[in-house]
Amino acid sequence: MMRSSPEARLADAVLTVDLDAVAANWRHLRDLGRAAGRPVDCAAVLKADGYGLGAQPVAQRLFAEGCRHFFVAHADEGIAVRQAVPGAWICVLNGLPAGADADFVEMRLVPALNDLAQVSAWRSAAQRHAQPLDAVIHLDTGMHRLGLTAEEATLLAGDRMRLRGLRLALLMSHLVSAEKPADPLNREQLDRFRAFLARMPGAPASLANSSGIFLGADFHFDLMRPGAALYGINPTPGAANPMQQVATLRARILQVRQIDAMTGVGYNHDWRSARPSRIAVVAVGYADGYLRALGNRGELVIDNHVARVVGRVSMDLLTVDVTDLPEDAVRPGAFAELIGPSQTPDQVAEKARTNGYEILTSLGARFHRQYTGAVS
Repeated sequence: MMRSSPEARLADAVLTVDLDAVAANWRHLRDLGRAAGRPVDCAAVLKADGYGLGAQPVAQRLFAEGCRHFFVAHADEGIAVRQAVPGAWICVLNGLPAGADADFVEMRLVPALNDLAQVSAWRSAAQRHAQPLDAVIHLDTGMHRLGLTAEEATLLAGDRMRLRGLRLALLMSHLVSAEKPADPLNREQLDRFRAFLARMPGAPASLANSSGIFLGADFHFDLMRPGAALYGINPTPGAANPMQQVATLRARILQVRQIDAMTGVGYNHDWRSARPSRIAVVAVGYADGYLRALGNRGELVIDNHVARVVGRVSMDLLTVDVTDLPEDAVRPGAFAELIGPSQTPDQVAEKARTNGYEILTSLGARFHRQYTGAVS
């Protein structure tokens, strides 16, 4: 049992991250890759500050577990991870910004090269810095976001001199519909990726994201790149979640008030009581990432009892109908659970009509954050 710190005792909301669960999730995914008897590595995606849960402590814990490959979206995210795990290999998925090559070289960041212009710029950087530089070639096999087009891929495969001075560390692509195993796009992308690899032999390859790992060994290649599954998001929607839950968010009840029947609550009185009611005011709002879409839809758990959010979610507060809860369970100073064992990020997301990714990455900076399990 973790003791409450002074900061936690003063906080109106506390986000607890279970690093043991993150590590267990990574080991589970790694072992799935090894099940076919091939030497498949498992990376960790740490975008958006570790999906809102803290990229640096997550990176430190996973590095201690044996993870050596990390992916981020932006260069500044990569610098933060480098400070936490000096020995890691770190790839920046958004590529090489113009004029940033010296920073990438200094911080040992590897850009995912998303077009031939970036390939040329990174090759020039290798020449200027008089050293070979790792390169990741990102191929667009159907997402139609970042990545070399089919035409660019053909040009590159036909002229490997474009990579002179670079170490080809990884060939990668990204799946469109991995969470839908029956979608024919998965097989189409796999076939396109294999065709590219056949023209670019000798480099490690990576295709599977979290859900892609569960599509089977054909999708694993040399390096798997899980993100959301590490943090407890279900990579197999429609089936039982194979991942352990990582995040628990609790917020303090500030006030409990009695209202009459037909009394409006919150902005614009979007909700009115059908009967005399008790309303608990909870110290969290949309400035903390508790989405406005959860107004009149969200649920909180108070002392193992479920209570519904009523009225609009405001910037710093939300209101909950606790009329049917025992009076001694709902009192100022007690905590309500917004995310945790009783309701996962995926379940909260369903009520908000979004996905668990948005729920976690929206979590704000005002929470007191605490970590259970060893960081390293």
